[in-house]
Order: sequence, then C-alpha cells, then structure tokens
Amino acid sequence: MKDMACIFMKKIMFTLLLFNTSLVFAQPNTYQELIKQLHVPEGFSLSVYADNLPGARSLALGDNGVVFVGTGREGEVYAIQDSNADGLADKRYVIATKLLMPNGVAYKDGTLYVAEVSRISRYEHILDNLSHPPKPVVIYDQLPSDPHHGWKYLRFGPDNKLYTAVGAPCNICKPEEAIYTSLVRLNADGGHFEILAVGIRNTVGFDWQPNTNMLFFTDNGRDYLGDDTPADELNRWLILGEHFGFPYYHAGDIADPDILTDKKAQQFSAPVWKFKAHVAPLGARFYRGDQFPPQYKNQLFVAQHGSWNRSKPDGYRIALVKFEQDQPVAEEVFIDGWLDKEDKVLGRPVDVLEMPDGSLLISDDQLGVIYQVKYTGK
Repeated sequence: MKDMACIFMKKIMFTLLLFNTSLVFAQPNTYQELIKQLHVPEGFSLSVYADNLPGARSLALGDNGVVFVGTGREGEVYAIQDSNADGLADKRYVIATKLLMPNGVAYKDGTLYVAEVSRISRYEHILDNLSHPPKPVVIYDQLPSDPHHGWKYLRFGPDNKLYTAVGAPCNICKPEEAIYTSLVRLNADGGHFEILAVGIRNTVGFDWQPNTNMLFFTDNGRDYLGDDTPADELNRWLILGEHFGFPYYHAGDIADPDILTDKKAQQFSAPVWKFKAHVAPLGARFYRGDQFPPQYKNQLFVAQHGSWNRSKPDGYRIALVKFEQDQPVAEEVFIDGWLDKEDKVLGRPVDVLEMPDGSLLISDDQLGVIYQVKYTGK
C-alpha cells in the first residue's frame, strides 16, 4: 500500500508540474482559421487529416494506410484510416482505453505494440479486429513506474528489435538504478532486454538514418538554468554502453551546477546537433519518400513541442535538420505558426510520420488533431 501511495503522489505532483506554466493557450474558431495561421514552404499544402483524437502523440503506420495513434494522460490508443484517399481520415477506432500514458506505438507483421510508463503490450491480428480489439498480451513489465519523463517512444529498428527509452525521474538528479536515463531494446516477444546507452535525460523521438542505419535521437535538456541554457540535443548512438552526459554535463560541455563530480566532458558523447534551449524536440523522422522535392530526401524532420516555462515561449514548430555527408550541418523552420505573434499557443506538434505516398502526418496533442503535409508544386 505504501508503494501504491507513493506512485499516486508522484502522479499528482507530475500533473501539477505539467500545468505549472505561464503559457497562454488559444483555441481557433475553426481548423480553417488555424491552417491559415500556419506557415509552410512554397509549393506545400497543409490540412487537417483527422480530429477528435484527444492528446494525440506518437504515430505508427500499419498496413493499408491504417495509422495508430498513442496518447498521453488521456490513456487511449486510436486507429484511423483514410479509406477513400480523399485526404481526410474517415474511419476512427478506439483500440484501448484507461492505459497509463500510452505514448509509444509500433506496428509489425499484423501486430500493434503499445508502450505505457512501465510496460509494453501487443495486440495481435489488429487489422482484422479494429472494431473489436483483442485483449493485450504484456510482453515486458519491468520498466520503472515513475510518470515524470515516463513517456515511452517505441519503434522497431532495422534489426527487427523494439527500441524505447527510460527518462530521468526528475529535472536533475543522479538516479541510483541503471535503467534510468537509458536507451534500451528488446525482442518482439519481450526477451533479451538490454541497455544500449545511458546519460539521456528524456528522449521521446528517434529514427535510423537511411544511408547508414545509425540511430539519431532527440533529448530534452534540464530546466532552471535560464532561458537559453542548456541546448536541447540531437544525438547519435554508436556503441554499446555509450554515455551522453546526464546528469553531469548538458549539451556536451555545460557542467551541471547541482551535481558535483570530478568527471570531464570528454568522458561523454557530445550531441551532433544543438537545438535552442527548451524548444522540446520530440518526434524525429528522416524523409525517405519521393513526393517532396529532392533537397528533402534523407533529411530529418523534428517536431518541436515548445517550451513550457521559458519567459518568452519558443519552439512550437516542425524543424528540418539538414544533413550533408551523413552529418547534420544546418537547421531551418519547415512549419511554424503554432505560436502566434502575441505568444499565444495554437497547437503543440509531437510526432511526424511519413505515409506511403510520401506525404507527412504531424500529431498535435493540444488540439487532438493530425495534420497532413503534401507537396503540390503550386
């Protein structure tokens, strides 16, 4: 009972933290009004692909254009489909309810995998049973139960293993258990669980580079070191046991003032790209399609969820990290406008998903919608 009470109190504190913010949220009168305020590059169009998806976060593509949608505190998992290919999802299914922050979704060989805070489950033969989902089968339930940074991103890697991460149970601390601040992987049946890397404060997005199969992941820097410090990160995992610095160093070379240590920055892997502080980079996808112009091929789209406690808000955009010779060299805005000129928040992008036709879907957990980006050339 004591442990359950402790978990309950942590959930309450975490919820209070999430809403301890000076942000001003605005609700557009219509989606058409919202779309007019969002800015896309010339030749691209933006539309609302699906709505009525409260807390929509991570996205996974199934067969036949079915898209699975994980959520946050709402506790639901959805499936949507544009069955007549008119650019608007006309089918919506509730796959699961009352889960604990089921952010992570992944699909493979007819099975949906869902990651909650402390466990991963699978839903077999899901496409044949969207209207009457099967009971989940838990494949792994030994992840920590801390809701602070408890979102689990979930993807299958090129090695057909499931990848996820365990964030720090705090803003800044030195966790005693090795499982915290880690990147992990396991077999699809839940076996052969292994820790790949540590020192990662909070990653809720990663992808494998098309040319190299190297894993790149976003990481959210700590709070309360000022508006512009430390930078949020894009990292590249190379070797088993790699350490990315948390809690000793941030953004590669910023020693944490609250964690006394004799360690040196050179002992840790530095980020390969630094985002502005507190923009909260989450979902990240390399573009593999052919619909967009050639300069977008193999470039990385990153959803910047937006700051929650910066004195002047920042983020709330889709960024494009440009690569040359497999290395990130520049960052530019691809879509913005979710933060208006008066610093009112109109939406918060979370994840990016490439569709079979080469268009992109973008989830927005504030409005509970999914946008679609297409290149028309007009």
